[in-house]
Amino acid sequence: MNNLTYNSPILVIEGLDVPHRLIYPVFVLLLVTYLIILITNIGVMLLIVMDRSLQQPMYLLFFSLSFNDVLGNTVVLPRLMFDIVSTDRSISYSLCVSQAFFSHTYAASCHTVMMIMAFDRYVAICHPLRYTSIMSPTMVAKLTASAWSTSITLVSILLGLTVRLSRCRSVILNAYCDNASLFKLSCEDVSINNIYGLTFSAVLLSSSIGNVTFTYFRILVSCVSKKNKEVNRKAVQTCTTHLALYLIMLWCAFLIIILHRFQIHNSYRKMAALLFHIIPANMNPVIYALQTKELKTKIVQILHSKVNQLQ
Repeated sequence: MNNLTYNSPILVIEGLDVPHRLIYPVFVLLLVTYLIILITNIGVMLLIVMDRSLQQPMYLLFFSLSFNDVLGNTVVLPRLMFDIVSTDRSISYSLCVSQAFFSHTYAASCHTVMMIMAFDRYVAICHPLRYTSIMSPTMVAKLTASAWSTSITLVSILLGLTVRLSRCRSVILNAYCDNASLFKLSCEDVSINNIYGLTFSAVLLSSSIGNVTFTYFRILVSCVSKKNKEVNRKAVQTCTTHLALYLIMLWCAFLIIILHRFQIHNSYRKMAALLFHIIPANMNPVIYALQTKELKTKIVQILHSKVNQLQ
């Protein structure tokens, strides 16, 4: 075994398999995508912070979701774009672990924050008269803090089990650093990592699926029993978009887990991991912000005032 690569502080990221003629088109596409994510999500966050009328439970959840989208894509896309146009794809081990930590925190928080949002929709539709008392700012703050602290704790254990391992390889077989790619660098027994990783994924996904299934079943029962067309129309409009985005995120998560374990279709796994970051972050501002009357009104007012200033 080459001692220079054993526990080497420098790793190499395999990156995306981009044909030479498509390097710059792909770079530009990712750059535009990243800028759209930053502009739309940070715009929503600033709007909520600056307008006191929007500092309500539902919009605080929007803020948390947008913050998570910016975090998750900032730790992945800039480095990915650099690797596409650069011949040097080396990265320090500590930086790689940090990227994996924030990437997994983003993924876990996607599910925990989505669970809170599903509960929020359940209370708003099934218990509208009690909404303000149940989803108070204090309750939303506690739920959000619980969502983030749970994600950070679980991911810290996940990466803690990986960094204890010695390494006999130095190539990250992925588009960016993640836990599975890191513990695959070791020649030691990684059974504990696999068991905890699968348990972590199973608990997170089952909790997420169970929560969303339960809340949407209750919403469906409530809509059928009330037989109010206007209320049902608003419920369907709100819930179908949330559910569609959730299913896309869930499908990408399943693909990443399955393809990592069976080590087949490496390019498909990389694409699934990338789409898991990009698609929700681009769709969230549209689905959760622009379809909300108050936020849409504020955005239209701002755009209208800007147009008037230019004229």
